[in-house]
Amino acid sequence: MTTKEFVKNFYQEKQNILYSTFNYQPQYRTLVSTKIEELNLSEIQTEKLKEVISDLLTDTFYTILLALDGSASIGNSQESFKIFDENDNLISEGGDLEGYAYEYFHDN
Repeated sequence: MTTKEFVKNFYQEKQNILYSTFNYQPQYRTLVSTKIEELNLSEIQTEKLKEVISDLLTDTFYTILLALDGSASIGNSQESFKIFDENDNLISEGGDLEGYAYEYFHDN
């Protein structure tokens, strides 16, 4: 896996979570989608809530990626991490994620 694929997978996971949060079909229900449905929001309110949750997920995933890259802190600690795949291939050595993270989470 490349650095870009690693970041892209984080972005896809964010999109999957957002989709499942507002999917009310019985076979795809989650605890969160059930709670949102129980709010009986109007279509406009639902769209606003979806925007808020999307922004929250973007901020969360983006911050995690930057923290792994050494550009942000995790808790009270800021350091860069080397990321390897299961075959010990280097995915990121610190400083590699930030550009792709911005591209996927803020340019999309």
